[in-house]
Amino acid sequence: MTKELRTKEKELKLREEGQNRKDIDLEVREEEQKNLELKEKRRRERSLKLIKQEEEKQKELEYIKIQEWEEKFDKEQKAKEHRENLREQRLRQRELDKLKSFEKEENSIDNNMSSGLEKFDINKTKEN
Repeated sequence: MTKELRTKEKELKLREEGQNRKDIDLEVREEEQKNLELKEKRRRERSLKLIKQEEEKQKELEYIKIQEWEEKFDKEQKAKEHRENLREQRLRQRELDKLKSFEKEENSIDNNMSSGLEKFDINKTKEN
């Protein structure tokens, strides 16, 4: 009977050791799986971070391009306004020159008529 008990104890001990090894193997595999999942998660996060950085860089470049376009447009508008103002000034100057020329001609005609009338000698003593 003691022999049977010893063999039974040995069997139980062997089973227990086997179960312990299985439990340890299972724990090791679970730990390895957790490590793999953690590595994969970190890799995905790095990848997403790179993608976000690239998107931000693209947005920044687009913003810069829009700013440059707006500045160029503003400069062109100011240049266009300046040219238009110069054109208007030239037209006003031409009109002023024409008016001055017209006034000179008018003054010269008036002067000619007055001097012509002064030269015209009227006999003031005679009545017409």
